[in-house]
Amino acid sequence: MAENASALQRFLTVARPYWVGDRRAWAWGFLAGIIVLMLADTQLAVMLNDQTGEITSALAARDADRFWAAVRQMLWVLAFAVPVFATYYYARDAYANDWRRWLTQRFLEGYLRERRYFHLAGEDIDNPDQRMADDVNTFTGRSLHFLLILLGSLMQLVAFSAVLWRLSHTLVGFLVAYALAGTVLSLGLFGRPLIKLNHWQLKREADFRFRLMRVRENAESIAFYGGEDQERHQLQQRLRATLLNTRRLIRAQFGLNLFQRGFSQLSLLVPSVVLAPEVLSGRLEVGQAVQAAGAFAAVLGAVSLIIDNFESLSRFVAGIDRLHVMARVLESPPPEAGIARQEGQELHLQGLTVQAPGSDRVLVENLSLRVPEGGSLLITGASGCGKSSLLRAIAGLWTQGSGQVSHPPREDVFFLPQRPYLQTGTLRSQLIYPSSQSTLDDAALLKILDEVQLRHLAEDEGGLDRVRDWEKVLSGGEQQRLAFARLLVHEPRLAILDEATSALDDANQKRLYERLRERGTTLVSIAHRAAVAGFHRHVLKLTDGGRWTLARTGSEAAKKSSD
Repeated sequence: MAENASALQRFLTVARPYWVGDRRAWAWGFLAGIIVLMLADTQLAVMLNDQTGEITSALAARDADRFWAAVRQMLWVLAFAVPVFATYYYARDAYANDWRRWLTQRFLEGYLRERRYFHLAGEDIDNPDQRMADDVNTFTGRSLHFLLILLGSLMQLVAFSAVLWRLSHTLVGFLVAYALAGTVLSLGLFGRPLIKLNHWQLKREADFRFRLMRVRENAESIAFYGGEDQERHQLQQRLRATLLNTRRLIRAQFGLNLFQRGFSQLSLLVPSVVLAPEVLSGRLEVGQAVQAAGAFAAVLGAVSLIIDNFESLSRFVAGIDRLHVMARVLESPPPEAGIARQEGQELHLQGLTVQAPGSDRVLVENLSLRVPEGGSLLITGASGCGKSSLLRAIAGLWTQGSGQVSHPPREDVFFLPQRPYLQTGTLRSQLIYPSSQSTLDDAALLKILDEVQLRHLAEDEGGLDRVRDWEKVLSGGEQQRLAFARLLVHEPRLAILDEATSALDDANQKRLYERLRERGTTLVSIAHRAAVAGFHRHVLKLTDGGRWTLARTGSEAAKKSSD
């Protein structure tokens, strides 16, 4: 379970695939190059510290030749240090960007594979979009940042400890005790509370942003309802929860800031106090004292890594938890399907029982029927009796239940929902969706637009390549006719329509159904309007408790019954 895994185990679950997968040669090679740059930068930093001490000693001794020689030496060191520093940070950011690209692609593949995005609604995964867009970016950037500052701190510790040991053994002993005490206190006082608060802050912020997005996506419906007060109430609830957690974070951060500031400011005084007797007695030059102080600060920074970065670390660990949970869910095998599926020439249901996901409630029980090629079936029943659920089971979206569903290959099945999904893009892309390319030329696409009486959409500037937010500019009826155009473009063997003509007038509905019958398309429809029955050969009526009756259109005698 995610809760029982240590922070390191959770981190490795998310990070390890990049280092051992198909990018491993590039990942390790590029990282090695970055480490070489870090080594060079650390060595140049030691040389600059030495020259700073030499310049100070030359000034104290009033030795002009020694001073200018040290200045020239420092300029040479700077000539190498500046480009090495800039190249290091460029390489680090480029590396993090590649890691983010790879990891995001991995999550996207898992998210879209086997319709996991649909099934995640039943999982305890809030805001998967925010996890892939924001948390992955933070994870890769912070992971690399902390890895490199850890390696840099180790290099700094080795390089400057030698300088410090040479100048003052006492300073080394005091530094070790001081850093250990500070690290233990920071972990004990601020560790778990900050990690927990940052975890909840990420969730609260995502919930608030998601609610704002919902208002934007459903602006027209909200405006028609006049639902501003309800939306304001919902938004204010989420904002209050976010700000309440923020206040708690601020209080916790206040205590951490007090501790960090006191810890770092006291460290500035220590080298002067410890080395004062040596300098005042003349046994140590002023420049050497400055050099020792610089080395002390560098070593203390290296061993105080956790203290100095505690806030960022706590936020980072909270983000790891969210990605670890999502990675575990996306990489786990899908639940076993109780409803068996296989490809066939026609739609054939055998002993099909459909249950609501995560429930024992039976929506359809022991349904058996066959819809031959070119045939048609209308599904009716009271609202909530399981009509759409049956379609979900036929489409493979719901798998809980028993029995068997046979249907043509997936590419020969096309589904039309009551509310079509439209993207922002070209008119051509709407017509050929979900495909990215089509063998039909412009003339054929325009002819299909004529069939659904939408030719005017291609008559403005841009034609089929005209770009619009189609969901915003088209009426409900136009959207449903555009969805029918998609169906005509793909010419499936089986079309499943879920209230797909609810926004159309009778004349348009009749014309579109006739187009499908002329093409020999097998039809399965859900509809409440009586006129739709005339376009189907059989009617399946669902009733409460999973019961059903199947009859020929217009016949009062049931052909089959589950009773």
